[in-house]
Amino acid sequence: MLAVVFAGMFNGVMISELAFPGLLVGGALAFEQFVAPARVLFGQISDTHPVAGRRRVPYVLAGTVLFCALAVLSVPLIFHVGRLLESGSQPQLALSIAALCGLFSLYGLAISLASTPYLALVIDRTSEAERPRAVGIIWCMLTVGIVIGAVAISLSLRGLDGIDDPGLLEPALLRFMAKVAAVVLGLTVIATWGMDPPVTPAAVDPSSQSREDSITLAQAWRLISSSRQVLVFFSFLILFTLGLFLQDPILEGYGGQVFGLSIAERTQLNAFWGVGTLLGLLAAGIWIVPRLGKLATARLGCQMIVATLTLLLASGLTGSASLLRLVMLLFGLAAGIATNSALCLMLDLTLPQMAGTFVGVWGLAQAMSRALGKLIGGGLLDLGRRLPFGDGPYPAYALVLTVEIAVAVLALWMLSHLNIQQFRQDTTGSLERVLAQEVGS
Repeated sequence: MLAVVFAGMFNGVMISELAFPGLLVGGALAFEQFVAPARVLFGQISDTHPVAGRRRVPYVLAGTVLFCALAVLSVPLIFHVGRLLESGSQPQLALSIAALCGLFSLYGLAISLASTPYLALVIDRTSEAERPRAVGIIWCMLTVGIVIGAVAISLSLRGLDGIDDPGLLEPALLRFMAKVAAVVLGLTVIATWGMDPPVTPAAVDPSSQSREDSITLAQAWRLISSSRQVLVFFSFLILFTLGLFLQDPILEGYGGQVFGLSIAERTQLNAFWGVGTLLGLLAAGIWIVPRLGKLATARLGCQMIVATLTLLLASGLTGSASLLRLVMLLFGLAAGIATNSALCLMLDLTLPQMAGTFVGVWGLAQAMSRALGKLIGGGLLDLGRRLPFGDGPYPAYALVLTVEIAVAVLALWMLSHLNIQQFRQDTTGSLERVLAQEVGS
């Protein structure tokens, strides 16, 4: 819910109402993902340094307090940067942009501090048989949160329709963000109450633990690069994530500048996308994957992403808001089907001997790709505005979507080179070689 408000609403306001350069918007938002490697560190700290005898919930609560506070503080800072952009005053502008990027970095660190121990808590409190259902519920609730956040913005900010005066927008958005942050913090306290039983000192003795994620990044990369099939899947994950999120920093601006949608209306696009994603996740898990298989479903999902992105590009020629909403629903459906099968493939292509390392590398690939997607998407929008493609805002957005379609096609091509059986054979041999090198050293 907070992610939709923090990123989905703000990127539209920054591009449409405050006239931020697209590269600045995408670059600032990307800093949230650029700090993703800190997740491994926070996971290790929560394992080995309990607070008041509890390993998970204190860190979850600390991270939640921090990212809620930073979300509220982001509102005046964004509008302050907007005023400096309009006046062009230096060096205050450069310092404020650096502060904005730093705030998004701190927000990403706070999210990592809260979410990594939270996922570890899920593992602590569930058996191996229960875990797939728990993960499925969590993923669905994340999608439900996107829908709830989008609807909450639409209802709460309906009075701002047609208003683009920063002096009126800033206090309204600040009040709204403060209320959302209070709700998120309250829900977190309720959700984690009594969920983290105290542990004994022996349970957190670092010397008594054989940790998979204590393997260094260099060692993990040697394992990844030692197998062609691992590199194929690693590359697929990067291209797949870019194919889903390259339009992320410019979507609300697309709805505002090309389709004339208000702040509340364009935020509803996230609700349509979220509903479609939830339907896609459920359809893939219940019906499509059991019938077609994981690899074939991933291929189908990527094909649907290419088709719906093409529709998203074409819808801008019509200017029809109703068509845009329908396309976002279909895009969400494609994303849900592809994401479900990609996650299943990721779990299948993870060696039990090094589950922490493999899942960490897969997650890092996705996080870095989302960061690059935001940065590249904003940069392409700026480039499109400078090229002589035609009048109006549509050509610049069309450039971003065209590149995104090409990336999705590349992801589909990379998937065609994935061989699951060969992957397992290659990685088993690679693991033995890497571990032998470590023992020898």
